[in-house]
Amino acid sequence: MSEFKCIADNVRLGTDVRIAQFVNLYGCEVGDETKIGSFVEIQKNAQVGSRCKISSHTFICEGVVIEDRVFVGHSVTFINDTYPRATTDDGGLQTEKDWKVERTVVRKGASIGSGSTILCNVTIGENALVGAGSVVTKDVPPNSVVAGNPARVIKTLPARVSVRSVIA
Repeated sequence: MSEFKCIADNVRLGTDVRIAQFVNLYGCEVGDETKIGSFVEIQKNAQVGSRCKISSHTFICEGVVIEDRVFVGHSVTFINDTYPRATTDDGGLQTEKDWKVERTVVRKGASIGSGSTILCNVTIGENALVGAGSVVTKDVPPNSVVAGNPARVIKTLPARVSVRSVIA
């Protein structure tokens, strides 16, 4: 069944990563015990941490950093260019040298609801929750719930107790 997975030789996969059929991974890094659903694309220079769940039909573009224990719902789209254009000023097709990748960071323990769009140059804070269908245009504070278009804080959550502090 590996004929239905496109995983380039330059992909760095951690241990026990589970990958469904019909995925496209190239030049990216995926941490231990992460689960990747069907019809997901993760581009070069994107990073996904350990114990994440990336649901089906999600697009993670270059410049996106997803830390550990993050949930990404179905059909989530990340953006890495504030002003995308197909061509240069002289009409030629753009190449990599014609634009700059803009970074997005999703901090550990965050959850992003299905159908959300995450614009570039934002950070989604630790343990934050993005409601389904939201359009995230600015930073999301840690331990907050955001929803809407544009996404706005609708609730603040109590800080989560770290598993490490309970064990120690």
